[in-house]
Amino acid sequence: MELILPRLDITQIFCEVDDFCQQFARSWPESPLLPSMPGERLSRSRLHVSEIMTIAIAFHGSGYRTFKEFYTLCVLPHWRNAFPRLVSYTRFVELMPWGLMMLCCFLHSRRGDMTGISFIDSTPIEVCHPSRSHAHRVFKDQVGWGKNSVGWYFGFKLHLIINERGELLAFKLTPANVDDRQPVPELTQTLFGQLFGDRGYISQALFEELYQRGLQLVTKAKKNMKNRLVKLIDKILLRKRAVIESVNDHLKNICQIQHSRHRSGWNFLVNLLAGLVAYTYHPHKPSLDLVPKPLPALPPAIF
Repeated sequence: MELILPRLDITQIFCEVDDFCQQFARSWPESPLLPSMPGERLSRSRLHVSEIMTIAIAFHGSGYRTFKEFYTLCVLPHWRNAFPRLVSYTRFVELMPWGLMMLCCFLHSRRGDMTGISFIDSTPIEVCHPSRSHAHRVFKDQVGWGKNSVGWYFGFKLHLIINERGELLAFKLTPANVDDRQPVPELTQTLFGQLFGDRGYISQALFEELYQRGLQLVTKAKKNMKNRLVKLIDKILLRKRAVIESVNDHLKNICQIQHSRHRSGWNFLVNLLAGLVAYTYHPHKPSLDLVPKPLPALPPAIF
């Protein structure tokens, strides 16, 4: 049975996820058991981890605003032919953390191509409303306060690097109070060419460290900095840096990687990784049209 949502081809996703899980299982033959309380008998799930991953990814391309509505109104009534061993919603929520490691590994296999042009930015991932931060317990001692152009927020910060085609190259999750420049050396280990960022990434030490590895960090200058010569193509690409802002907007408003109703840190990570994986399958990503095109032939001169 072929299941096609308006944005994602679920059949393709399941085939690729299942092939990846089988290949991973051959490398690690001892599959982990499900979690249990002390003294409780360990048991295995009737749902395979690839099925759990596929359903979690499918939610982020379904258009549903909550996972409970998606699972109870779409998966349970209509997907039993494709997934005959479905479990209840409560049980599925308990099983979701066991897809975390596989989702992380699978996401790394879905990274885009290195083209020599990349863009970096960070976006806030709020875990609750700022006025309720004093009572927040799910991510206690794991999050922090951050500030952007909108204002203060409480939660995490997602650092992303993409190429000009909108494909994910690297990502990292940090507390919101971490400086944007701190994770850059780790995120750019395999990159080359040019990396375009905003003024928050200005640092002479960071520029020199990346330049020694063959990566040039290009940013706009601050008002109190001396004027410097910048290539015309670099100026144009700096103006096009908004493409990564569009990717962040796509991740939050279409793939729904952020909401403030998490009751489990593990399921928060599953939701985030599944949303990033779902984004890699979207056919129309924010991108720049940098492919050279031939000029149309000029008509012959009339004398």
